[in-house]
Amino acid sequence: MVELVRAGRDPADLAREFEPSAQAIRNWVTVADRQEGRREAKPAPAEAALNAAEREELARLRRENRQLRQERDILSRAGGLVCPRDRRDPVRVFEFMKANQASFPIARMARLLGVSRAGYYAWLGRPLSAHAEADAALLRRIRTVHAISRQTYGAPRVHAELRARGERHGRKRIARLMRSVGLVGASHRRSGPVTTYRDASSRPAPDLVDRKFTASGPNQLWVADITFIPTAAGFLYLAVVLDVWSRKVVGWAIANHLRAELVLAALEMAVGQRRPRDVIHHSDQGSQYTSLAFGKRCREAGVRPSMGSVGDAYDNALCESFFAILECELLARRRFASHAEARMATFSFIEAWYNPARLHSTLGYRSPMTYEKEEHQAVTADP
Repeated sequence: MVELVRAGRDPADLAREFEPSAQAIRNWVTVADRQEGRREAKPAPAEAALNAAEREELARLRRENRQLRQERDILSRAGGLVCPRDRRDPVRVFEFMKANQASFPIARMARLLGVSRAGYYAWLGRPLSAHAEADAALLRRIRTVHAISRQTYGAPRVHAELRARGERHGRKRIARLMRSVGLVGASHRRSGPVTTYRDASSRPAPDLVDRKFTASGPNQLWVADITFIPTAAGFLYLAVVLDVWSRKVVGWAIANHLRAELVLAALEMAVGQRRPRDVIHHSDQGSQYTSLAFGKRCREAGVRPSMGSVGDAYDNALCESFFAILECELLARRRFASHAEARMATFSFIEAWYNPARLHSTLGYRSPMTYEKEEHQAVTADP
């Protein structure tokens, strides 16, 4: 309420819309301006020239700013609980307060959400309803899934993971419970050094894909590209090969250079693991892929090279999608002190998380390895 008043809302209008009286709202604003009893830090050198009254005013503004930030966070996390009194569900408000008591003061949550502290503590002493107990048990399982996902899953993938475990819950219910305790999925994009350079003297392979990234079985179409990994010791570069059918990373290599050896190493892993017959290998026209050495190895392995344009994300959308996942779920959440640390984290991400465990909506919320296993079983079981 204080934040709404400071944003220009009239207390009388708020009183008509919500439960407290206009005078109570004004009192809250007054209390919010008072000192909270916290000792202020020693004035910075730039503040030394201020007189006592100015320093006191600066301290008050800082306290107010801290409080407003906290109130903003409470209201943001509470979401749909902030509503007119005739539509407010006190039990849901109390459940939210209990779930967030470690993060925010009870008194402040009660004030912002229009309930009394006495009512909250009275509710706290009552035995939980069957519905509340079920929500609490489900929330514990949601927290487990979210933790196993490295804090990257949002409600859709948490819902899919629980469903795969045999649990049937509505996606909206899971989203509500996650929102009540501030659990969110990862979301991040970044920019960095260019990894694609075309060699003007080379002859690129034709585009055999034409942006049709579909495959009816394994080892029909692979896509490949390079991205960067920042570390305190300088950039590393990651080359990957993905099977379009299952989204599995079938080959990858990491190095501190962008020479053709990088993509050759990724191709060697893919060929060694999959033993393909006449697979299309689609990439951009970067100099690594148009090199003589790469073309020679493709011919030896029976791999048909295909190339889109230089640095066009749409011409290699599946690799760009994998890199976005890598950025969002690993690189944006870690800072690597050394190349060795980054190499180990990349290995763990691909081989211990992405391939065997991460759910993909395009695969029916299955991991690449689970998808391949189940599809293979379905084919072999078919008479």
